Amino acid sequence: MLQAKFSVKESHSRFLSKFKEYGFKDKSSMLRAAIDHLIRELELERLKQSADLYSEIYFEHDELKEITEEALDGWPE
Repeated sequence: MLQAKFSVKESHSRFLSKFKEYGFKDKSSMLRAAIDHLIRELELERLKQSADLYSEIYFEHDELKEITEEALDGWPE
């Protein structure tokens, strides 16, 4: 595992010091979990934005609606 040096606010340091209270074996594992959580949240937000954009494009273009309806013709409901 790589090591990195960084600075945190005093309040962040106090929070990390409570790692055992939150079920972590050390500060590093707590920080890794927080970073993993942030990555998932950012990816989810990006996915939602992408879906919104596709939805907007779909509803603004009648041709796309027609193509989609034709592709769905014959599919089970």
